[in-house]
Amino acid sequence: MTLLNAANGAIDGDYSVLLQGYGLGASISQTGVIPATTESLFFEAEPGLGPLDVAVGSQVVPFVAVGTGENYTLYGANIAAWADTPESVTFSAPADFSNPNNWEIDDISFSTSIVASPEPSMVALSAIGGLLFGARKWVARR
Repeated sequence: MTLLNAANGAIDGDYSVLLQGYGLGASISQTGVIPATTESLFFEAEPGLGPLDVAVGSQVVPFVAVGTGENYTLYGANIAAWADTPESVTFSAPADFSNPNNWEIDDISFSTSIVASPEPSMVALSAIGGLLFGARKWVARR
């Protein structure tokens, strides 16, 4: 793990953390009470070539890209289930011997906003509806 300052390429503000997962892996963690009104966890990151694990307590939580900035992607994870509980939040770049799995992370925050899950497009829904309609007509003819 390396602490980057503004002169060395911090994403935003004075400092960012660089989790260098090449070889041994790296993580950063903090324990405290997650605020009672929390719905989501947001963080800015410059992704590495491998995975990043975000865990609340011992549970890895999925996260999705929710926006982009000049030199980062904004990610969000739904952590409403842990609101108002004492837990550790851990960011880990697992060991990867084939790629430099370096994740630069900044601006970790709790939010009352809900992370929207991706929804199917109108084309996908129309195609599924057409297939179901066609299957029903085919079954009715038999």
